[in-house]
Amino acid sequence: MDMNEYQRKPAVEILSGGESVVDQGLRQYMINVFNYMGVGLLLTALVAYLFASTPALFGLLYNPTTHGMTVLGWLVTFAPLIMIFAFNYVAYNKSLAMTQLMFWLFSALMGASLSWVCIAYTGHSITRVFLISAGTFGALSLYGYTTNRDLTKLGSFLFMGLIGLIIASIVNIFMQSTALYWALSYIGVAIFVGLTAYDVQRIKQLYYYGSGNGDITARHAISGALSLYLDFINLFLYLLRIFGNRR
Repeated sequence: MDMNEYQRKPAVEILSGGESVVDQGLRQYMINVFNYMGVGLLLTALVAYLFASTPALFGLLYNPTTHGMTVLGWLVTFAPLIMIFAFNYVAYNKSLAMTQLMFWLFSALMGASLSWVCIAYTGHSITRVFLISAGTFGALSLYGYTTNRDLTKLGSFLFMGLIGLIIASIVNIFMQSTALYWALSYIGVAIFVGLTAYDVQRIKQLYYYGSGNGDITARHAISGALSLYLDFINLFLYLLRIFGNRR
């Protein structure tokens, strides 16, 4: 079966008796994906709050005198990025338990690296933007899951846009352009809105590659959860830049 056949395979199958039933395996697989993602986000939020509300812990990452990051702070900031590149190797070459452990460790490190959000923005605006992000993410996830449109080309276009966004963001670190900052914020929202729909469809299709093999399906679920986790976190951060209220 080629990729196009996988894309056309429906989540609802018609039985000989004419009764439509939901593919229970696919539904459980997607539930697992979103469960992993949800628990990962919860762990990130708890660790971020713990570091932000504990001066001794926050001081390990940020120097209150120079208002800059410590050596440990830089390590915690870049560790999740390194783990992203290593994740696929671990997911498909190491044990399932090791893959799960890496996902939880990644979520915790992300929480520590994002603890500055709780310091920089008011709690009310963080909550408001989180709800906006959750609603947007939920709507695009539903679209990606139910649409019959092939989003592969859109995903390729968005990935190229993401590369451009990263490069422009690095350039703006030195330029300090306010106009570019706001332009990149809106572009970032658009890119991760599109990537959310694309990734959900891609993760759904991966189920058919691993169906029949519980271990592979479980690994796909964790890998898919990481993709959606990153989509949500980035969507939240870009929306926070636009709608958040700084302290």
